[in-house]
Amino acid sequence: QVQLVESGGGLVQAGGSLRLSCAASGRTFRHYDMGWFRQAPGKEREFVSGISWSLDSTYYADSVKGRFTISRDNAKNTLYLQMNSLTPEDTAVYYCAAGRTGPSSLVGDYDYWGQGTQVTVSS
Repeated sequence: QVQLVESGGGLVQAGGSLRLSCAASGRTFRHYDMGWFRQAPGKEREFVSGISWSLDSTYYADSVKGRFTISRDNAKNTLYLQMNSLTPEDTAVYYCAAGRTGPSSLVGDYDYWGQGTQVTVSS
């Protein structure tokens, strides 16, 4: 089993940057594909980015491509999301997730979820 805890959210002005972290418990973190999702009020949870367990594949939603960068440090059991050029449309609760079906964009392909961290971008 994997427990995930996100951190790094907060309030930032448009054009600013934030770096989210997701700390994982357990020694099997390196065996899991990881993803970042977000959910804005009144909207469905949506895929943001994913990274394979082997670090050889990364994927991004079109809305964040070129602005966000996903990475992971398997030695530290930590997943990251560097977010640059933030806009108010990026305001949401951000969740990290772990799964074993590839860095999928589908919510249902992930087995474990964190509690989320709030990101608010002011205009």
